[in-house]
Amino acid sequence: MAILQTIELKRYFGDTRAVDNVNLSVNEGEFVSLVGPNGAGKTSLINVITAHLKAGSGKILFQGRDITDLSVTERVRLGIARSFQLVNVFDDLSAFDNVALAIFSREGKTAHLSALAHRDHAVIAEADDILSQFGLAAKRDDNARDLSQGERKLLDVALAYALKPKLLFLDEPTSGVSTRNKAAIMDTIASVVRGRGITAVIVEHDMDVVFKYSDRIVVMAQGTVMAQGTPDEIRSNEQVAMALLGTSGPAAFDQHSLPQSGPQKG
Repeated sequence: MAILQTIELKRYFGDTRAVDNVNLSVNEGEFVSLVGPNGAGKTSLINVITAHLKAGSGKILFQGRDITDLSVTERVRLGIARSFQLVNVFDDLSAFDNVALAIFSREGKTAHLSALAHRDHAVIAEADDILSQFGLAAKRDDNARDLSQGERKLLDVALAYALKPKLLFLDEPTSGVSTRNKAAIMDTIASVVRGRGITAVIVEHDMDVVFKYSDRIVVMAQGTVMAQGTPDEIRSNEQVAMALLGTSGPAAFDQHSLPQSGPQKG
């Protein structure tokens, strides 16, 4: 059953068709990777679905409900959350306080959040459990700015997870992380997400990550969905390899990562 559907979804920036008539369906419990070259519209699509950008036209359905005109907060309350390509945490707060703030935000509590967290036993227990799930228990009292890039990425995902999402978007969860640490980060994320039955959509350039963890891969180019299928189907699709890498053949994806040049729309 589809948890998310977009119907002829569009978002233009002047003459740039960032999201151009996208019809996308994501099923409950799926782990879907969204790939494509820089400027393909991947992040723009996520921004529209999560209300960080307003749709130009088209519809967004979540669990069959039209959410096209709902705010970020309203979509979060329904169960849609996201992490960001550029880590979005409070650097001057501890890992624990960051997670506690997310929990209090979810519950609609806004006053003196950090102070309240240390007196609320339910929040303490939940925040510590989340940190443990993401392998951050030993970093509980460290300020976020003192964490490694990989740990900061995990903390960012943990904050989105603390909102208790049904659908979680992860924008470049391994960007800026050393190659040897990528597998550990993705193993942790995949274990938590799959263990709790959360539907996940990730934007990722590392094709090793994409092929290993995805149930399905959606390929975007110039704001449109050009192909989708299982990892094996995408790996053997010469049109996709040519569009993404500029080459084709059985070894096309052996270079592992799509070209990228830093954060930008797409």
